[in-house]
Amino acid sequence: MRNLLILILVFIGIWWLRGAVRRFRQQGAAKAARRPADAERMLECAHCGINVPESDGVRADGVFYCCEQHRRAGPRLD
Repeated sequence: MRNLLILILVFIGIWWLRGAVRRFRQQGAAKAARRPADAERMLECAHCGINVPESDGVRADGVFYCCEQHRRAGPRLD
């Protein structure tokens, strides 16, 4: 009877250990999936001088602007 109880406890320990290892691996995969996105380049508007992400701005003749209105107004005349 004592040997049967020890055998049952060993099986329960193995079952618990396998679950703990599985949870640990899932947490590692979740952390790897949460990597931050690559930083986007910020460019200065030729009209107002504000820095804007490149994907949000407008280009005209090789010059970068923050919006369509500043593109129409052109570069500042400082």
